[in-house]
Amino acid sequence: MRDTTTTEPAGWRVGAHALGSRLLLGTAGYPSPAVLREAIAASGAEVVTVGLKRTLAAAGDNGFVDIILRSGARLLPNTAGCRTAREAITLARMARELYDTPWIKLEVVGDEHTLQPDPFELVPAAEQLVRDGFEVFPYCTDDLVTCQRLLDVGCRVLMPWGAPIGSGQGLVNPGALRTLRSRLPGVPLVIDAGIGSPADAVQAMELGFDAVLLNSAVAHARDPVCMARAFKLAIEGGRAGFEAGIMARQDMAVPSTPVTGRPFLL
Repeated sequence: MRDTTTTEPAGWRVGAHALGSRLLLGTAGYPSPAVLREAIAASGAEVVTVGLKRTLAAAGDNGFVDIILRSGARLLPNTAGCRTAREAITLARMARELYDTPWIKLEVVGDEHTLQPDPFELVPAAEQLVRDGFEVFPYCTDDLVTCQRLLDVGCRVLMPWGAPIGSGQGLVNPGALRTLRSRLPGVPLVIDAGIGSPADAVQAMELGFDAVLLNSAVAHARDPVCMARAFKLAIEGGRAGFEAGIMARQDMAVPSTPVTGRPFLL
């Protein structure tokens, strides 16, 4: 008898921590705390990011952090808004004290227009934070050498951008991302920034990336909860397709039911 049992695509790991969901969700820009809570639930995300600078600017109001914690998701503080390694290191240490987690999404921006990560500040910041015992999730470009340097200083997961933050451009350089996946086969790679639609998330997963982190595409949607669910399904489908084996593109037509030169019964 044919086995009709279906299995979900396997999860992934960050160090010793196993994760089932391959969607990481940001928390900025939602129309209300209630919508944020529902979007987290609809997304199935097990890791949710929060900016420490936003928390401090809120004059100690951590209500949205409570929403995240009640959802059961793991908190991933980030150093968004930092421009130097020193500033990012200081903020990361504050985040560990405030949220009681060694996980940190490391952002050190070098250009105001594109918000492109500054590798000359990012790598030394990552090196120091790894020494301090952090699990560093560095937000970086798709440059292979920068990624290799981050691995050299002890990072175990990388978060290359798909496009500039909040641009919704999708994967602007799939060739470079494909090279990263090929050259770093055993490294957890998370596409971070620039994702605009579920189709972009499918493309990332079909390239073999381990997960996708996004914020604006959900938070700024007409219906954030519905969009969160759409991304959940897109990521699951894209990963399942990658694991099943995407068919190779052909330059010419290839008949799905070849009949030339063969008997054909009506």
